[in-house]
Amino acid sequence: MGTRDKRVDAYIAKSADFARPILEHAREVVHAACPEVVETIKWGAPAFEYHGLLCGMAAFKAHASFGFWKHAMLLGREREPSAGMGSFGKLTSVKDLPGKRELTRLVKQAMKLNEQGVTKVREKGKAKPAPPMHPDFERALSKSRKAKACFDGLAPSHKREYLEWITEAKRDATRERRVEQAVLWLSEGKRRNWKYESC
Repeated sequence: MGTRDKRVDAYIAKSADFARPILEHAREVVHAACPEVVETIKWGAPAFEYHGLLCGMAAFKAHASFGFWKHAMLLGREREPSAGMGSFGKLTSVKDLPGKRELTRLVKQAMKLNEQGVTKVREKGKAKPAPPMHPDFERALSKSRKAKACFDGLAPSHKREYLEWITEAKRDATRERRVEQAVLWLSEGKRRNWKYESC
C-alpha cells in the first residue's frame, strides 16, 4: 500500500489557484496507476517514489510541471524538457497533460524501468550544450573576481543552470535582476539551485 505525505497536501494547498487542479490530477493518476507509490518532498517539491524516484511535480507563479525521472527513456531524447518544465512543458491547465489513459501508461512504463533497476544514463559525448554566455552576465562577472572564479570552477551542468536562467529571461529588467542575483550567489560560492553548496 502506498503512502500520502501531508507535506504534499500543504504544498498543493498553498499553490496558485490554476495549479492546484493540475497537481491534484497528476497525483491521483500516479496513485491509481501505482498503488504502492510513496510520496515525499525532494528539492522543495512533491515527488513520487517506487523502487527509486519515479516522477515529480511542481508549481510556479505562472505554470506547473510534471515530469518523469527517466523522461528520455519514456518519451525520447528529442523531447528532452527544458529546466523546470517537467516532461510536458509549462502546464497551465489539466488539458496540457496527456489524457488519463496515456499518463497511466507512462506511469506504468516508468514503474517497470524502476522494477528492472534500469538507471538513468546520458549517452557519452551527448552532454546538453550550454547556451552562449550573455554579454551582460559576462560583463558582470568580469567586475567580480570572486564570482568569476566560482563560475569558472563549476561543473558544466551547473554553469548551464546559470546560463539558461539568465538567457531565458524574456524582459531586460528580469535578466538584469537575474544577473545581479547570480553574481551575488556566485561570490558567496553558491550554485544556481536552492540547495546551495560551496564551489
